[in-house]
Amino acid sequence: MPHTVLLAEDDRAIRNALERALTLEGYQVMAVADGVEALAQTHRNRPDVLVLDVMMPGIDGLQVCRVLRAEGDRTPVLILTALVEIADRIAGLDAGADDYVVKPFDVEEVFARLRALLRRTSPVGVGEPHGGAPAGGAPVSEAPRQLPERFVEAAGIRMDPQARRAWRGTRELELTRTEFELLELLVRNAGIVLDHSTIYDRIWGYDFGPGSKNLAVYVGYLRRKLDDPDGPQLIHTVRGVGYVLRED
Repeated sequence: MPHTVLLAEDDRAIRNALERALTLEGYQVMAVADGVEALAQTHRNRPDVLVLDVMMPGIDGLQVCRVLRAEGDRTPVLILTALVEIADRIAGLDAGADDYVVKPFDVEEVFARLRALLRRTSPVGVGEPHGGAPAGGAPVSEAPRQLPERFVEAAGIRMDPQARRAWRGTRELELTRTEFELLELLVRNAGIVLDHSTIYDRIWGYDFGPGSKNLAVYVGYLRRKLDDPDGPQLIHTVRGVGYVLRED
């Protein structure tokens, strides 16, 4: 069965072109022109993934995303935006979006990001990275502790991948799908420096190149949710290499 995509874009030329491209790629597309129609269509026929333009009349793409998340709907959301500032991207993540593409975009990038989002809806968990040995080594004390049954823990973070819940100490973390999978990857490899290309491959299924800010935005947003004012930082940047989860 083809995957269903709900596409909400008020620019008719962009909407028609993207609808044709997605259809030719094998998707079943439901195309609408605004946020009100997007919510109504989603409630009638829940899609496998949503592609939402930010700037739409009435209810915009971020408001659509907020409503769905408030209803408990975890359908993956890809945001289309002409806003390129970091604050604008963070606003999209804060609304519950899973990924974004900046206009003007290459349709192949949209396809790649959709494939990655749809792969991540499968029950297969995030495992150890592949595609080359990561830089750095893991001290024995940093190795993630495998808890009974389904839990995994490291550096004061406890995660339940099956229920998609995570805690730092006793505080439960409210994470988007991408944030959860990024944190799970870091927890399972605590103490190991993961390079940028490995993280992109495991989380997005595609390396967007050295000029991409996508990973940095998600790491920054995850830090805001993880770090306590009086506690140590957990996600460390290894300049020119990547990121590592450890307690200093």
